[in-house]
Amino acid sequence: MIVFIHDRPVRLVSLKAASPSIGSASADPSNYKAFTDYDQIVDARLDTLKPDALHGHLLVLNATPATIEKLLALFQKADASRLLSVTLGCLVKADCETAIKKPFKIIKAAGGVVVKGNKQLLMFRRGVWDLPKGKLDDGESSRQGAAREVEEETGIRVAVGERICTTWHTYALDGNPILKRTKWYWMEVLDESRMAPQEDEDIEKLAWLNRREVQLALTNSFSSVRYVIDEMGKIKSTQP
Repeated sequence: MIVFIHDRPVRLVSLKAASPSIGSASADPSNYKAFTDYDQIVDARLDTLKPDALHGHLLVLNATPATIEKLLALFQKADASRLLSVTLGCLVKADCETAIKKPFKIIKAAGGVVVKGNKQLLMFRRGVWDLPKGKLDDGESSRQGAAREVEEETGIRVAVGERICTTWHTYALDGNPILKRTKWYWMEVLDESRMAPQEDEDIEKLAWLNRREVQLALTNSFSSVRYVIDEMGKIKSTQP
């Protein structure tokens, strides 16, 4: 599970997945080369998370629901501007996932990456490049909602293909904490004759971009959008 908190990726993985080189939960992380990918390592059994841990790429070993509560509190109170990512090696991954969802109201959404030949569709909204997505209607499947949202926001009718990934990201709505779950799909164009940005959703323009142009646009985007595009690239690289 990956949750984007204040646009910072927080990955919840099993303790073994955090570093396959660990032979046991009591292993000393300083002994393993696998840990050199991280700028800061905290063992939640031995220490509590402190504000000065929020920089670079942070690894937290032996994470529990109490660790999750502490991390969420730090995001609210501490300066996380130098933080790039957090990986939580959870003692019980399911318990950590439940704990990170608990403080939020969950909203389900769906969206897509629309492709046409060697180009992808991006939209410029509220000063950044984004992908079409939106909240599901009652009784609507993720695939149905994704196609509907794409057509509403861009005017393009699409065929919904393979699911790319699922993201979770946090935001506030009327002062209430929200966690939005979005399922993302690969889509192909069926009809773009009515292509136009949905102005009442603050979409300023739509653009078909090649791979190099997409990468440039993503420098002015969200971490979650970059993640979706990266995951789509992994799918494409495995196809014949």
